[in-house]
Amino acid sequence: MGYDTEVLVLGGGSTGCGIARDLAMRGLEVTLVERGNLTHGTTGRMHGLLHSGGRYAVSDRASATECIEENEVLREIAGHCVEMTGGLFVKRPEDSDSYFREKLEGCRECGIPARALSGRETRKREPYLAEDVTRAIEVPDGAVDPFRLCVANALDAEAHGARVETHAEVIDLLREGGDVYGVRVRHDSGPGQRNHGVPGSTEEITAEYVVNATGAWAGQIAAMADLEVAVRPSKGVMTIMNVRQVDTVINRCRPKGDADIIVPHETTAILGTTDEEVADPDDYPEAEWEVDSMIDTLSKLVPILAEARTIRSFWGVRPLYEPPGTGTADPTDITRDFFLLDHDERDGVSGVASIVGGKLTTYRAMAEEIADHVCAELGVTASCATAEEPLPGSENLERLEDGMDDFGLRSPIARRSRKRLGSRSREVLETDEPNPVICACEGVTRAEIRDAISQSGTDLNAVRIRTRASMGNCQGGFCCGPMANELHPEFDEETVRKALDELFEERWKGERHALWGEQLSQAMLNYALHATTMNRDRDPASADPSDAHSDAASLEYAAFDAGEGR
Repeated sequence: MGYDTEVLVLGGGSTGCGIARDLAMRGLEVTLVERGNLTHGTTGRMHGLLHSGGRYAVSDRASATECIEENEVLREIAGHCVEMTGGLFVKRPEDSDSYFREKLEGCRECGIPARALSGRETRKREPYLAEDVTRAIEVPDGAVDPFRLCVANALDAEAHGARVETHAEVIDLLREGGDVYGVRVRHDSGPGQRNHGVPGSTEEITAEYVVNATGAWAGQIAAMADLEVAVRPSKGVMTIMNVRQVDTVINRCRPKGDADIIVPHETTAILGTTDEEVADPDDYPEAEWEVDSMIDTLSKLVPILAEARTIRSFWGVRPLYEPPGTGTADPTDITRDFFLLDHDERDGVSGVASIVGGKLTTYRAMAEEIADHVCAELGVTASCATAEEPLPGSENLERLEDGMDDFGLRSPIARRSRKRLGSRSREVLETDEPNPVICACEGVTRAEIRDAISQSGTDLNAVRIRTRASMGNCQGGFCCGPMANELHPEFDEETVRKALDELFEERWKGERHALWGEQLSQAMLNYALHATTMNRDRDPASADPSDAHSDAASLEYAAFDAGEGR
C-alpha cells in the first residue's frame, strides 16, 4: 500500500497541525501523520498557559516578544479556545525586590502591558492568596485549551484538502542517497478512525518535502535517516485540582524554578511544574513525591491548596533545543525560542527539515516560518494567512447570542457549550432530538458527543479532547459508559466495549498519583461503578456455568464467597 503527497508533516501536536493548516491554506497537498491521537505528545501535556511573555521578560526577551505578539493573534483567531484570565507575578517577602523591578522593566521593554499592584490590590483580585504577598505585576496571561486549538487547526487543514492520519506511527524515513522522500508508517488503529483499516498494517507515504515536527521525538525521527537533531527533552509534572482556587494565572515573581505557576483552566486549576532533563521522552520516572513537593511549595502562595482535592497528575516532556556548542547545563536556562533546521543546508540531505523548541503560544509563528521555507523549496509563492483567518469555531464570536436559554439549554450548560463550540454552537446544538447532559462535571451534551464522534469515530479519547467529557471531578466515573453508549447501534458491541475500556484506562493513568482523601473515595466509587455494576473487571461468576470450558464451570462458589478464589 502506498500514497503520494506534496508535503508530509510528521507530528500531530499544535505545531504539526498548524503547519498542515498553513500549507493547505496556501494550496499545497498536505498529509499529516501522528502515532497517537492529536495532542498525543507535548501539546496534550501542558498546563494550558497562554503566555503573555512575562515569564521570559528577564531571561529570554526574544521569546517574551514572540509570546506577546502571538498572544494577541490567538485571541483574535482562536477566541473559543482562549480565556483571558489575566496573570499576576506575585512577590513574597523572601523574593528579590531588584528582580521584581527587573521583571516590570523587562515586560515594558518587550511590549507586554504590565503594571504593579500593591499587596492589598493583589489580594482583592485573588482573595485566596497568602496574606504575606507584598505586591504583584499584572500581565495579560490567559488560559488556552490545547486540545480544542489543535483539533481546530486539524479540521481547518482538512477543510482545505489535507489528509490528517492519526494512529499512524513513523517506523522509518525513506532516504535514497542525499534525499529524504517519505516515510513508512504502521497503523495501530487503522487509517483515520479505529474501526477502519487493519491494525498492524504498514504504508509508505512519499512526498516532495518532509517536515519533522515531532517535538521531543524529533531526534529519534531524524536518526531514522542518519541525521542528528540534539533535542534535550525535559520533563515536568502538573497536577489538576477539582475546582478553580484562583481565577487569574498566578506566577511566582522569582527566577524560573520548580512549582511556580497556577493556571485556572475551564472548571479546574492546574499546578506546575518541574524541569528535569530526561534521556528518553517515552521512558522516565513519574514520582509521587514530585506531586507532593509541588503542592507544598505552591501552598505558600495559595494556602487553600494544602487542603484542596487533587483529581489527577500528569507529566509532559518539553522539546528543548540549543544550537551545538552552547553547553547549557541547567534545562531551565535553555532558551524557549524555536529553531528551523534545514537539513539540506546543514547536513547535505535534501527534502527534509525539522522544527524544534518553542512553546504552544508560538505554534502559529513556528508554522508560518517553516511553511515559508517549504514554499520556497517547492517554488510556491502563496503567502501566509493564518494570522488573519479565524479557526473553525472562532468566526464572528461577538455575534453569539447572550441569552441564557439558547438552544433549549439552561445556564450554565448553554454558556459552557457556547464556549467550547464557539460559532459552531447553533450548527451542533440545534436538534429536534432529546439533548441530555452526558458529562455533568463539564456540562457536555449528547449533541456535542455525537458531533465529536462524527469527527473521530470510535476513538472516545479523541471525543474527550474535543469536548472535555470525562475530564471533570469524577474523571469519567459517571460519563464513560454513556459516552460509549452513543456509539451504538452504529458500531457493534465488541467495538463499543473496546472503546469504553480505552477511555477508562486512559483516565486511570493520571489518577494513580492522586489516591488520597476525597479522590481515593472517588476512585473507589468509579471502580464500583465500572468493575462491579458493569462487570468491567470480568468477574468469572458472570460466565455461563453450562459451558464446561467457562470460568464459572470451574469456580468453587463457596470458596470464592469466602475470599479464597478458586
